[in-house]
Amino acid sequence: MLEFPRIDPVALHIGPLLIRWYALAYLGGILLGWAYADRLVRKPALWPQGKAPCTPDQISDFVTWVTLGIILGGRLGYVLFYNAQYYLFNPLEILKVWQGGMSFHGGLIGVLLAIVIFTRRNSLTAGSFADLIASVVPIGLLLGRLANFINGELWGRVTTAPAGMVFPDGGPLPRHPSQLYEAGLEGLALLLLLFVAGQYWRGLSRPWLITGLFGICYGAARIFAEIFREPDAQIGFLTGGVTMGMVLSLPLLLGGAALMTVALRKRTA
Repeated sequence: MLEFPRIDPVALHIGPLLIRWYALAYLGGILLGWAYADRLVRKPALWPQGKAPCTPDQISDFVTWVTLGIILGGRLGYVLFYNAQYYLFNPLEILKVWQGGMSFHGGLIGVLLAIVIFTRRNSLTAGSFADLIASVVPIGLLLGRLANFINGELWGRVTTAPAGMVFPDGGPLPRHPSQLYEAGLEGLALLLLLFVAGQYWRGLSRPWLITGLFGICYGAARIFAEIFREPDAQIGFLTGGVTMGMVLSLPLLLGGAALMTVALRKRTA
């Protein structure tokens, strides 16, 4: 059994202001994603017809859109997918984002809506722009899951495996550090895969291919990680031991497969 490293969830104390690692993970994911996206659009050879899907200035403009998509979509997704009955009778609690409760799948929907609106307003190619954003999303996933681990939340199921840890609020029995499994699979491994596929396998030259690959790999990784993750207490297991995370990830996996099929059937530009 491994010992859980007790790290203060509060990263900085500035007078009465408390800055948590979780907030820094969101901020760091957005800023690092911005920097990486800016670097990608400055490499026109990666893109169809040797033309990036947008300019660096447009990436800067999109940061506001994607931030709103992540926060609003993530919060509303959690409300609807994971705790609808509670928030139906306590609607003001929806505004208390600082108390926790965000959904990746909801945030993803918010980001997709932001992409659709932004590309239409700016007459950009949606497929290549979506590929650009998909390439950088794993950075935020990696940092977010590490922040979950620091917070000692979203722990795994009880285990006798050597990797088991006793989490502060997870009871006396060791549990899988499923946050780290997800950080490794959905974050680091997916980031590296999309990097290689986009820059060495010319995946960015085929609109929607990287987006489809992201959908397949994230969906599969999340479904696999759910085998080790303790389901949310207010939902528990669904029929047949399936979890809500699995249900929400299956359409993402299938949609990704459909996008990759379409992308591969088109001629390389």
